[in-house]
Amino acid sequence: MSRIVVLGAGVCGLASAMMLARDGHDILVLERDSAGAPDTPERAWASWERGGVTQFRLAHLLLPAGRAVLETELPEVIASLSAAGAARLDFLAGMPPTIADRRQRPGDERFVTLTARRPVLEQVLARSAEEHAGLKVRRGVAVKGLTSKLRGMTPHITGVWTESGEDIDADLVVDATGRRSRLPQWLREVGARPVQEEAEDSGFTYYQRTFRSTDGTVPRMIAPVGSPIGTIFLVTLPADNGTWAVVIATSSGDQPLKRLRDAQVWTSVVHACPLHAHWLDGEPITGVEAMGGLIDRCRRFAPDGLPVATGIAAVADAWACTNPSLGRGITYGLRHAQRLRDVVREHLHDPAAFAHAWDHVTETELQPCYEDVIGENRLRRDEIDALRTDLEPPTPEARTARFLAAVPHDADVFRAYLETRAGLTTMREVVRRQALMDRIDHLAIPAPIRLPGPNRSQLLELLADDRDRDGHGGDVHAGGSAVRAGVVS
Repeated sequence: MSRIVVLGAGVCGLASAMMLARDGHDILVLERDSAGAPDTPERAWASWERGGVTQFRLAHLLLPAGRAVLETELPEVIASLSAAGAARLDFLAGMPPTIADRRQRPGDERFVTLTARRPVLEQVLARSAEEHAGLKVRRGVAVKGLTSKLRGMTPHITGVWTESGEDIDADLVVDATGRRSRLPQWLREVGARPVQEEAEDSGFTYYQRTFRSTDGTVPRMIAPVGSPIGTIFLVTLPADNGTWAVVIATSSGDQPLKRLRDAQVWTSVVHACPLHAHWLDGEPITGVEAMGGLIDRCRRFAPDGLPVATGIAAVADAWACTNPSLGRGITYGLRHAQRLRDVVREHLHDPAAFAHAWDHVTETELQPCYEDVIGENRLRRDEIDALRTDLEPPTPEARTARFLAAVPHDADVFRAYLETRAGLTTMREVVRRQALMDRIDHLAIPAPIRLPGPNRSQLLELLADDRDRDGHGGDVHAGGSAVRAGVVS
């Protein structure tokens, strides 16, 4: 039996731990935050403090590809998530009315997922982990660094040491500490070569409110989960127990839109979007929560194919993290965790072979997913910045532009598009399908359909109108209750 230490008891850390424990390994999870999971989903939402998770109470989405991983590897988690009140979300429900063929087809189940607020999802995973044989979670344990020995000129990681001075040995250390991971620093401290890292500011700020149904119904999905509208981007996410989140994403440099922190301003903008205004029909259970300054970052722990260390694996956001506008983080992290389990099965007892195999899997299977997200977000960010300054917005490369223009007009093309939204494949892979592109050329769609909503001048008018009416920022009153405009950094 091998001893594996997993750092971080978030969604992907716990999923990694449970998958590895199922193979008979002795798993120890170390979590810096001391508070354990509450006994109910509502208590998790109301009172669970998870300072190590940047956006713990902001919008999260388990994409259909992530649901498929859990259903295959950890079916008890899916059952518990459903019992906890998770909502069933079918991406096909957002099929545009311009598509005539609305028949169900074999394989359409791949577009279905369960969705819940992040505290609820993590509470379900944490309670499942507590009942898992061969797995122990220790909370309130802060890791300070790695222990190692040399194998040739490359450090081999033999465990970790904690802030309390405890040494913990391991056959493998898995870093699942998320976007705040300090692994490159820890590796430098044991003499490893530098980790290759690329990072940039995502350039987006998010303004979110969470709602609860007043009559037991959840708003109907009549637009895509993520909807670009002029110089803003709306995200509408059903969650558990009759709750949902509405997010307005903007360019971080768009100074006038910083007034979206004001709940009244925020509401007026959502109300001006005809396909999204009905998402306001509920009771707000948070103020407007703002989040910005997120970094898109990718690390490689085997530059030029040569591992900087053995006995260590970075998974999910500790390897690569992106801004959350496309909701890919948890899903790609779960896929990464699943493949970690596979590589451990084959190579754990040969540290060099494990390091090379893990790098190969990450670079060939996960890296294209990261690049897909980064490319799409850069294009959207540049489009917003162009529209703000009356410049001609950039367009995708020709094949992608033809594909996107055809999405609202054909059931096959729409399903191919959903594959990219559901985390099942990348945009680059889809537009390489020659039969699909031939079909699109036959359709001869002249231009993409734009979703209805305020253009730039109308958006600025909305902000000005609300300033005249409200006269101040900060706290406002809605329905007789104070609504706090909070900021999460």
